[in-house]
Amino acid sequence: MELTVLAVSFALLLLIGVPVAFAIGLSSIATIVVAGLPIAVVFQKMVGGMQVFSFLAIPFFVFAGELMLYGGIADRIVRFANSLVGHVRGGLGMSNVLGCTIFGGIAGSPLADVSAIGSVMIPLMKKEGYDADYAVNVTTHSALVGAIMPTSHNLIIFTLATSGLASVSVVGLILAGLVPAIILTVCNLGAAYYVAVKRGYPTHGAFPGWTAVLSAFAAALPGLLVVVIILGGILSGAFTATESAAIAVAWALLVTTLVYRSLSWRSFLKACAKACKTTGVVLLLIGISAAFGYFMALYEVPQKTGELMKMVSEQPWVIFLMINLLLFVLGTFLDMAATILICTPIFMPIAMQFGMDPLQFGILMLINCALGLNTPPVGTVQFVGCAIGGVSVGQVMRTIGPFYGALGVCLMLVTYVPAFSLWLPSVFK
Repeated sequence: MELTVLAVSFALLLLIGVPVAFAIGLSSIATIVVAGLPIAVVFQKMVGGMQVFSFLAIPFFVFAGELMLYGGIADRIVRFANSLVGHVRGGLGMSNVLGCTIFGGIAGSPLADVSAIGSVMIPLMKKEGYDADYAVNVTTHSALVGAIMPTSHNLIIFTLATSGLASVSVVGLILAGLVPAIILTVCNLGAAYYVAVKRGYPTHGAFPGWTAVLSAFAAALPGLLVVVIILGGILSGAFTATESAAIAVAWALLVTTLVYRSLSWRSFLKACAKACKTTGVVLLLIGISAAFGYFMALYEVPQKTGELMKMVSEQPWVIFLMINLLLFVLGTFLDMAATILICTPIFMPIAMQFGMDPLQFGILMLINCALGLNTPPVGTVQFVGCAIGGVSVGQVMRTIGPFYGALGVCLMLVTYVPAFSLWLPSVFK
């Protein structure tokens, strides 16, 4: 009875448009009332869920991303990417993919990525004769790479969601995401090139020469170094994963104020305000999801879900495919952080039971959640891209096939070839 109340109340609240965080909290309170437990249990679990030292990395990573968004780093990255691949057919699309990937690695946020690179590249591509739907699809799909990059605060959220299920380190998860990020970028490049050739988009002049490429790279290098500093510092033991987030903020301030001198006081205040808002939303969601997760564990939701899936098939590849499909469907209705916090305790034990490593499952989860960011009705990344491009979501969805295909290829490789996500963590054990 209690489990039915939890599931039905949560679904109904989402359907009538209640924000996810409040839907989780209200459904937890409804379950408490039906179970006859003290309502204080919900608030105890909420407070306990937020009082984790490693969560300090979340506001720091979010703040670092906002500083880079407002600090002019994106323009230099776009110039570097354009000098490298701008001369091939559909070159601006290819430049867009590389620019989004690089900035995503620095900012660690798909939303910041599409806002920064999209505001530069989408109008430029439209001006050069590219269709608006193509410009938006290239940008929004390439921005999703930021979800599995070292500076992504979603990595921290996933490690929280695995508490009590398995020992998953932030360092291991960072390393596990690097090769899939490269694969996803290659797949996005392939999709962008395929559509460019199919539509007959032009080339944009000759290759400018390696001198111009090196010059553009040198201009972008100070911003790019944040990833090197974070990975190098963590792997060398100079600082922890949590401390690396504070280092990222310090470096972002140094680069945008002293090196580029592009961060104004007004932009700094905007970055502070946006980081505070995002951090507040994420931590509220984490706290409420801790209470929600308590009830899912209490009423054995993972075990019951696993039993239902086993009734369909006992083959690991079928189970993994079902997990991907369910995560994709749920990701279209839930925000990324909510999907991670709610679904990890349900599906991770099932995946582990059928032989999947927790790190591999983490990357699978993050890619699925990122795909949800670009799928209506809650596709925030897609909505931002469409707003910048001045095109409707319906028009973009009609031509999204090749780009969905690129993400699907990467997701299947991560799901069924463990080495792609487990090789690097094994090297640095």
